[in-house]
Amino acid sequence: MDLELMMRPSPQVLHPGNVEKVVQNSGPLEPQFARATRPVRPNQVLAIVCVGMVLANLDLFIVNVALPDIAQEFPDAGLQQLSWILNGYAIVYAALLVFFGRLAERYRRDVSFLLGVALFTLSSAACAAATSVLMLVAFRIVQAAGAALMTPTSLGLLLATFPANRRGHAVRTWTAVGGFAAALGPVVGGLLLAWNWRWIFLVNVPIGVLALLVGIRKLPNIPGHAARRPDAWGALLVTCGVAVLTFGIMKSAEWGWESAAIIATLVLASALLALFVVDCLRSDNPLVDPVLFRIAPFTSATLIMTPYSVAFGAMLLSIALWLQEGWGWSALKAGLTIAPGPFLVPVTSLLIAGRLIARFGPAPVVGLGILLFAAGLAWWAVVPGLEPNMPAALVGMSLLGIGVGLTFPTLMGAGTAALPSSAFATGSGILNMARQTALALGVAVFVAVTGAPDTPIARLVAYERAWWLMAGLTLACLLPLALLRLPRATTR
Repeated sequence: MDLELMMRPSPQVLHPGNVEKVVQNSGPLEPQFARATRPVRPNQVLAIVCVGMVLANLDLFIVNVALPDIAQEFPDAGLQQLSWILNGYAIVYAALLVFFGRLAERYRRDVSFLLGVALFTLSSAACAAATSVLMLVAFRIVQAAGAALMTPTSLGLLLATFPANRRGHAVRTWTAVGGFAAALGPVVGGLLLAWNWRWIFLVNVPIGVLALLVGIRKLPNIPGHAARRPDAWGALLVTCGVAVLTFGIMKSAEWGWESAAIIATLVLASALLALFVVDCLRSDNPLVDPVLFRIAPFTSATLIMTPYSVAFGAMLLSIALWLQEGWGWSALKAGLTIAPGPFLVPVTSLLIAGRLIARFGPAPVVGLGILLFAAGLAWWAVVPGLEPNMPAALVGMSLLGIGVGLTFPTLMGAGTAALPSSAFATGSGILNMARQTALALGVAVFVAVTGAPDTPIARLVAYERAWWLMAGLTLACLLPLALLRLPRATTR
């Protein structure tokens, strides 16, 4: 059996239209039941691992909404420093997703998952106790490591415990729960911020402790198998390269693009990323296998996912900040306004995208999602303005949410379905690594483009400039879309 398939690393990896194909290719898992020392109760396993997905997905949107409140407690920290609360998490999560997913194959699935939950829970408590932005960023990095271990092993447990005829339902439930948790994030964040921003991290602690206590008692012992150690050198190179590049982009407004410091920073980032590429080309066990990019639909998905995610990362931060700083809304009101966007992602994916893909194929669905997301960004740049306008904001968030619901899951499904079964885990990990890395770059670009405006008009002009830039970058995603249309023989 090929246990790499069990390592799919994100709630958005599997599109409902592709779940059956994936799980049918996963091979028989029943021999593991005989080796498990506890009775296998699949629904219990599903409930426990879904708690882990709730933790990871709630955290994404809550922290975006909370940045203005965190800034009030640490007034000496500017937006550049605060943005590392988001970017430190995204970069480390991206780099460790594939690395930890492969490493966990060597060990018991239940132990790896519970270790990830424990790490995430402890670091959440540490984030709540942070006394500086630097300390908060450091603990967020540990949080990212916990999520990078928890996420792939959770699906590994599902595929190992559910019989073949029920795996599709289990994965769809897992996906929907993650999406619903992301939709609740802004609202829960707004409610918790009415007390203190530290509660956005403390809320993870009782949930994580409950998952640990129940998981220790109820999760079956699913053993690992002999697998090669992942490429730690490659993971280190890509992590440092993206971090240095992000830092350079953020500092460009302060230092100037022609300054010696910026040039040195970008040269260092380029060197680190070039070494990563060389390592992937020459290593017999690369973190990212270059052979996969010979598969046209997978390459297309990666080329679209990256700039789209840059725009997505900038959008997440910009709207949360604009509603609170530009319009002066409370965190709760801002969270309720943002909520329709993430809520429409799983709704669109589960109820609409699958039918459209079955009728038209993935390329037109992704194209429509690109156009709607770009339209949502353009809407924010043109319609709302300085005067608070709830209906306009809800329309803008709806366009963005539907666009993301059509694009992200479809790309993940089409890109991974084109891979051989032995590369499902690696390929989906690469796509998610590209997505998470691009999220960090999107935040960096937004910070660089907006700068530090000191008047309401200047802030509006800066935000509109950023939204137009992100809309243009989103439309550029249409260029590699044709590769998604190549003959299906390449996907077999």
